[in-house]
Amino acid sequence: MRRSTLILPIIVVAVAALLSSVFIVDEREKVLVLQFGQIKAIKEEPGLAFKIPLIQEVVRYDDRILSLDTKETEVTPSDDRRLVVDAFARYRIADVEQFRQAVGVGGLRTAEDRLSDILNAQIRAVLGAEGVTSNTILSAERAVLMARITAQARARAKPLGLDVVDVRLKQTNLPRQNLDATFARMRAEREREAADEIARGEEAAQRVRAQADRTVVELTSEATREAEIVRGEADAERNKIFAEAYGQDEEFFEFYRSLAAYTRSLQGSNSTLVITPDSDFFNYLDSATGRASE
Repeated sequence: MRRSTLILPIIVVAVAALLSSVFIVDEREKVLVLQFGQIKAIKEEPGLAFKIPLIQEVVRYDDRILSLDTKETEVTPSDDRRLVVDAFARYRIADVEQFRQAVGVGGLRTAEDRLSDILNAQIRAVLGAEGVTSNTILSAERAVLMARITAQARARAKPLGLDVVDVRLKQTNLPRQNLDATFARMRAEREREAADEIARGEEAAQRVRAQADRTVVELTSEATREAEIVRGEADAERNKIFAEAYGQDEEFFEFYRSLAAYTRSLQGSNSTLVITPDSDFFNYLDSATGRASE
């Protein structure tokens, strides 16, 4: 009975020690086995692994490709047109032992801080190099610049045990003060272009109006000339008819003209005509035969 009482705790301790010595390596991880801060083993293959309980510890690192967004960085290309760029990088822990020695217990946070400094430095160096203008950065050639940043950042991140897979520029903007000045300049240019278009439109409108006025004057003049010609021909025809009628019967023609004169002079209901009774105007009305004798 006393022996079984002693054996049971020993078995429990042994089982606990055995369980604490076993750990699982995930396929998405790399694992370091540390003993008093020193690396004793590197486990990269997935499966079961063992360590010395209480003496050794396990530190896990992500083996997948990770992403890092950089802070906005102001660069000055060779044309002195300042730009604010931000980028993101994709990286992975390539050498877990070198990574541990470089960042110590700071782990991934320390590594990302140092990698961010490397990326910002390389972005400023590449985008501020001689021959690189703001137009180059904003054109299709930026792919070449990003490849250059990636290569240089990879070389400088290698001592950290990191492999920089890719670096991409997300946004490229002007600084706020430059952006406001650029918008003001663009607005002024558009207003100038609008004023030029309005002036050209007014000039064209003046030409059209002048041409229309000239056409109106020419058409009016031509119509007036033709009307005067027609009126003159009509008057001539009328006079000819009157002359022929007068030549055929002078007595009747004089009588007709007298009646027409009476009609014009005595129009309206209250017309009054003051004239001497022996006036030649009434020679047809004063004679029984129609015309007074001479």
